[in-house]
Parts: sequence; structure tokens; C-alpha cells
Amino acid sequence: MANIEQVCDALNTGGVIAYPTEGVFGVGCDPDSPAAIQALLELKQRPKHKGMILIAASVEQLEPYIDLNTLTPEIREEILASWPGPVTWVVPKREGVSDWVTGEFDSIAVRVTDHPLVRQLCSVYGKPLTSTSANLSGQPPCMTTSEVRQQLGERLSAILEGETGGRVKPTEIRDAMSGKVLRQG
Repeated sequence: MANIEQVCDALNTGGVIAYPTEGVFGVGCDPDSPAAIQALLELKQRPKHKGMILIAASVEQLEPYIDLNTLTPEIREEILASWPGPVTWVVPKREGVSDWVTGEFDSIAVRVTDHPLVRQLCSVYGKPLTSTSANLSGQPPCMTTSEVRQQLGERLSAILEGETGGRVKPTEIRDAMSGKVLRQG
């Protein structure tokens, strides 16, 4: 049985957690807590201007952050048809979304995951998580719980115990406005 309650407690107190995703372990936090995001960025040695991906259990969880109404019906349909799944979409952000999440962009990167454990975590937590690969700058992404402990260990508030989804590549990233593939999956 996964330690989801422990991980949710860490998220609720502003902690940074690690969790398995479709291909690698990710680190994340509450997307509505600037202090938690700042702690995550410091941990990763990642600049704020790059922005963060949000990973969720459902499209409904993403609605406070995204504005799909500005997209064509065909693009909306393509996005929704790809979820849940390993495709991250860059879409227009909703008014008022913090630049702690979006960085320097007017858009936001989001994914409805098909990883069962992460879906369960987001469902129990009740909202999306920020998601970036679990690794220190310049190091390869962690693939196992033991690699996460070795590389990031004491800097994390909790680690969701589990296996990655087995993908060998990171998730694909597509830009909904331009139609371009920003990262091949």
C-alpha cells in the first residue's frame, strides 16, 4: 500500500515531495504555495523563469489554472483525447495564475497523468502537483526510490513509494497554440 496520506501531509505543510511518473521520478509541491515552489526551485537549482509543469488526475483539477476556451474546438479535442496519458500540453493560462508556476510565460504546461499511483495521489490531495524531474542540476533523472534517496534524500519532505510507468523517454511536450512538438516523447 502506498504512503499517500504521509505524502499528502507533507504537501499540506508546504513540503517538497518525490513521486514516480510515467518515465522517471518527479519532484513536486503545492502549485498554490509560492514558498513550496521556491523550496523546490532551490532544491533543483532551477531558475523561476522556466516555469513548472502541473500534473493532475483529471482535467477538472486543471481548470483553475488553464483556459482552453481560447483554443479551437479541434485542438481542445486533441488535448482531451491524449489524456490521461504521457503528453504534456502548453496551453493558455487562466487569469491570476501565479508566475511561480508559469515563470516568464503567458501559458502553462499541464498533463493528466496515466500513472495510477500519481492519479491516486492527486485525487486524494484534491489538486494538481508541480512536476519536474527528480535530480540535481546536471545529474540524470532518478528512476527508482533508492536513486531519489541517494541524490535528494534529506532535502525532501516525503517520497511516494512506487515504480515508474516504464517509459524510457520523458513525456512529450506539445504547444497547443503553435502545434509544435517542443520535446519528443
